[in-house]
Amino acid sequence: VHNLYKMFREGVLKLPAINVNDSVTKSKFDNLYGCRESLLDGIKRATDIMIAGKVCVVGGYGDVGKGCAQAFRGFGGRVIVTEIDPINALQAAMEGFQVTTMDEAAEVGQIFVTTTGNIDIITKEHFFKMKDDVILCNIGHFDCEIDVAWLEKNAKKVNLKPHVDRYELDNGNHLIVLAAGRLVNLGCATGHSSFVMSNSFTNQVLGQIELWTKHN
Repeated sequence: VHNLYKMFREGVLKLPAINVNDSVTKSKFDNLYGCRESLLDGIKRATDIMIAGKVCVVGGYGDVGKGCAQAFRGFGGRVIVTEIDPINALQAAMEGFQVTTMDEAAEVGQIFVTTTGNIDIITKEHFFKMKDDVILCNIGHFDCEIDVAWLEKNAKKVNLKPHVDRYELDNGNHLIVLAAGRLVNLGCATGHSSFVMSNSFTNQVLGQIELWTKHN
């Protein structure tokens, strides 16, 4: 979507396009309620870990982050949110979540999930602050929210099972990365439930009908 907007601004987009991703009936349902269920499906299939009592760090508090924070809290996790947008951060605080920076959260978290759609949310500097055998996963974008590329080059990797890798750092600590930093709900589970996906797919069909019938 961002690339399409860029092409449009530069005058090089040669055909019409509809931004389904930002439709309210997609973002407020698929992103929020879909992730609320599929995040922990992926984490539990991959690790069998108990969430209750764990310090769970959610990077980002947009629609995806909101669903993830609710999921962790629902299972008894102690949730910390990191967020750079002041409105979203205030929303997280008003929901009762602790809000801090990733620099601070890195020292106390046990399970981390990035949800931002941005890059470099968890980097080398954070890795060395973390406890031994923390779990890192992403549900926001591709494999650039967690700096897996740095781990691949600088840490010793052991594959524990499909889509579960354990990296050993120079300081002797270990990091468990799920789905190679890609979308954990797809890599370690089967994604969102079909019902909530029907919202998103209906948007796509309606968009295709609009483009086909009004292409002039």
